[in-house]
Amino acid sequence: MRARPGAAAYAMPRLIRALHVAEKPSVAKKVAEHLSEGVACNNRQGPSVYNRLFDFETGGPPSHGACRVRHVVTSVTGHLMSTEFEEPHNKWHACAPRDLLCEDVSRVEWTVAEEKAPLKRQLEDEARAADWLVLWLDCDREGEAIAFQVMDVTRSELRPGATVHRAKFSAVTPADIEKAMATLGEPDERLSEAVIARQELDLRVGVAFTRFTTRHFQSKYA
Repeated sequence: MRARPGAAAYAMPRLIRALHVAEKPSVAKKVAEHLSEGVACNNRQGPSVYNRLFDFETGGPPSHGACRVRHVVTSVTGHLMSTEFEEPHNKWHACAPRDLLCEDVSRVEWTVAEEKAPLKRQLEDEARAADWLVLWLDCDREGEAIAFQVMDVTRSELRPGATVHRAKFSAVTPADIEKAMATLGEPDERLSEAVIARQELDLRVGVAFTRFTTRHFQSKYA
């Protein structure tokens, strides 16, 4: 079929799909409200009953030419992953407590907690259509660590060529949210690694001390 004269002028602008993830539901709601100002915003529930999803569409940033952005905003509820010793050192009598202090003997793993499984599935589901992953986590070390946890969960699900962006903001006012969206940066892996190191030290020292003191005293008192 022959195209009508001037049909190119009516071509639909390119559509970009953006998945935004905030650190808690209240922040996700504010981000959605401010970014969707003046357009319809749909509110729905996914696999995680505590983390709502907000859908809306806006024009794209000038740097991307003629495009539209379809936004999905959701949240996590703090850390997605928890630490535990790998088998067999996660069992009380598998080794001497001192072995838990030795990285070359016992190893620590990071896994998504069972109660966070629905949230993990929600992030994976939404990431499959995403060209952008925009991380609205708190701007501190813990927030950076959670940002990398979200990246770990969604990395294999994002569309080919998808990009990851870090939003930096100090308040959830319209001006702060708009500025953060206009000046997106990159996640800082060094801050995340600092939190990972602290979490591993907490686990090793805490569990080793608990097992040692329990074994030491359990036979001394009725």
